[in-house]
Amino acid sequence: MNIRAETRQSQTNGQVGRSVARLEGPEKVSGRALYVHNMTVPGMLYAKVVRSTVAHGRILSIDSSDALAIAGVEHVFTGEDIRALVPEPFFGPAFHDQPVLAIDKVHFVGEPVAVVLARDPYVAAEAAQQVWVEYDELPAVFDEVEAMNSEVVVHDELKPAGTFPDLKHLVGRRDTNIALDYHLVRGTPDAAFAEAAHVFEHEFRTQQVMHVPLEPMVSLATVSHDTLTIHTASQSPSFVRTEIARLLGWPENRVKVKVPFLGGGFGAKLYIKLEALVACAALLAKAPVKLMLTMEEQFYTITKHASTFRIRSGVSTEGKLVARHCEVLWNGGAFADIGPRVTQKSGFTAPGPYDIDNVSIDSYALYTNRPPAGALRGFGIPQLVWAYESHTDMIAHELGIDPLDFRRANILKGDRPQATGSSMKDAAVEGVLEKIAERMDWDAKPARTPSAPTKRIGRGLAIGFKASISPTTSVAIVTVSADGSTILQLSTVDMGQGSNTAMAQIVAEIVGVPTESVQVVTPDTDVTPYDMATLGSRSTFHMGHAVRLAAEDVRAKLEEMAAKLGTTLAKTECVGDLFRKTYGMQAGTAVGVGTYIPDYTSPDPATGQSDNITPFWMIGGTGVELEVDVETGKFRILEMINAADLGNPLNPKIVETQLSGAAMMQLGFTMFEEMRFDNGQVTNASLADYKIPGIQDVPETMTNDIVEAYQRNAPFGAKGVGESATFGVSPAIANALYDALGVRITSLPITPEVVFEAIRAKQEGDA
Repeated sequence: MNIRAETRQSQTNGQVGRSVARLEGPEKVSGRALYVHNMTVPGMLYAKVVRSTVAHGRILSIDSSDALAIAGVEHVFTGEDIRALVPEPFFGPAFHDQPVLAIDKVHFVGEPVAVVLARDPYVAAEAAQQVWVEYDELPAVFDEVEAMNSEVVVHDELKPAGTFPDLKHLVGRRDTNIALDYHLVRGTPDAAFAEAAHVFEHEFRTQQVMHVPLEPMVSLATVSHDTLTIHTASQSPSFVRTEIARLLGWPENRVKVKVPFLGGGFGAKLYIKLEALVACAALLAKAPVKLMLTMEEQFYTITKHASTFRIRSGVSTEGKLVARHCEVLWNGGAFADIGPRVTQKSGFTAPGPYDIDNVSIDSYALYTNRPPAGALRGFGIPQLVWAYESHTDMIAHELGIDPLDFRRANILKGDRPQATGSSMKDAAVEGVLEKIAERMDWDAKPARTPSAPTKRIGRGLAIGFKASISPTTSVAIVTVSADGSTILQLSTVDMGQGSNTAMAQIVAEIVGVPTESVQVVTPDTDVTPYDMATLGSRSTFHMGHAVRLAAEDVRAKLEEMAAKLGTTLAKTECVGDLFRKTYGMQAGTAVGVGTYIPDYTSPDPATGQSDNITPFWMIGGTGVELEVDVETGKFRILEMINAADLGNPLNPKIVETQLSGAAMMQLGFTMFEEMRFDNGQVTNASLADYKIPGIQDVPETMTNDIVEAYQRNAPFGAKGVGESATFGVSPAIANALYDALGVRITSLPITPEVVFEAIRAKQEGDA
């Protein structure tokens, strides 16, 4: 099917490509938008979680008598109460390794051990402090490198979830902290290293950070005589419904999941987070239960993987990359969550966007006694790009080659296959690199001069790429009512990325109505059809196709209705006239349904090779010019340029804000953010101590460029963009600092203290 030709031919309504204001904008700016935090129902109980105070230990006893004696406290439930309701109370998208409440032992500081229910949230919080838990503390492991061979084993047994096609190969293991290991071999890397003129080897580390959605996680469960309704801030309502039904042993039609607006998610609100606990608590209490996390509690719920990346490259005398080996260790924390997918999908691209014939990759998802890690905007790619783009610059400088020229000589061009053997089809890798170079006027010296004698100017650039999550399913329904008005039903969650507007533009383009007139129904699993989840920048491509198919289906039905009346849809002034003439009154409905799942070839278990690993590639890069003070290590970003290949933008203005937001988020992870630990306890779990970027941290100039491209197998040539600007920020800053100072930073975050220590170490080394 030539989608490019078909979609371009149908693009006659001028809706796709418009910078349409977000449809939900008026509700949000007026304060009328509904969030779960605002919801109350009669008889509702507030939940407060009692959390583990040790990183690893056996539970000896739980005494809730003092809590129950407090006026207003209705119930205190423990893991044993949950197990009486649900014989196997474990959940998780990769492994069923996470208990609803801790059973027998705890795995990290902050793990839910009990839950208090009260009529007042402050009473519940007070009572939670009066639940006394006694532990037999066990040795713990916190570092991913140590976890590889540690005698401390976080989980005694692993049970694969078997939910997703790309994770069905997971197996249960004993006596190891390895949740998944992904391996790839292409060519003959050992022989190529032996013949290489130069071999370079470096190690890079990234820190554990938190998503910090400004709307903390929240869920509310209500029970009727035979059904359960969960109102929740979730990016994956369809998965929540399936998993809660499985957990309870119920058919899916007894579980309803409703998602209003989200105040950010970034991967934190994927899969099951609070929903299992509120569901079980509501069933046990026979009353509605609402659980609202504080900002501190989010630090104990889900985080971003810390990582260690060891990378070795062989280079020929001509400066050509001939071999590369990558070993990536992912600190997954106490529960796997979706870490095995991060390990595998990111592992595909660990060698970077370079044309290297001989590659080997070893990527490991590891359990530790830290808070769990899972999906976070970029899905592991920023950790990888940080390493391989810093490594690339280091090679170039060591060889005396300009970093841009070295990349130009080695970048993947055209449809060349990358490490897995999949073609880089419709991926403007070279175009993104050249756009950054053009915007930075790379071949010229920096135009700026330092603002003081102690300051230096430096420039750096970096580029990365990402495979999409596959195979996954999306379904959409488009309904045209008897008056001609249009409704779109889908379970994609708009958490601020503008997906409702973009999907409405596709409907409007095909059906032939203004985008602003399309009503988008927020996710309700009794009403909106299945969508795997809002994650990994998959919605534009996957749900976009489903919406396109649904819109084409309903348009075909309208054309058929018109044909029976001896006319055509194009000649019909008002679609409502078709219904009135057909049914003799304003009556009837036309319904179109679209289902989409892309092709996918699983990687070969022995080699990791596949010629169809992803339906599309995301490409993003960043250029940075900064000024740094050699006496303090403090630096500021003077200019940041973000460039991305996102195919044909459905809504250019929304795309631009996506690029800005992604870059600023990664700027925080690069310069400020770090979860600090003391024996497994997070010591800075508040926005007073955990610093995210503020308005003063925005670069003086920030430019976002959409590289001209067209994704031939995509709806209207468009593909996702929500993560692309996260890829290159960290290494671009590190590379710019090296350009200015001649010091190399290999661990994140890059704080002024870290830069100052590097300057001092260089001065002492030069002395």
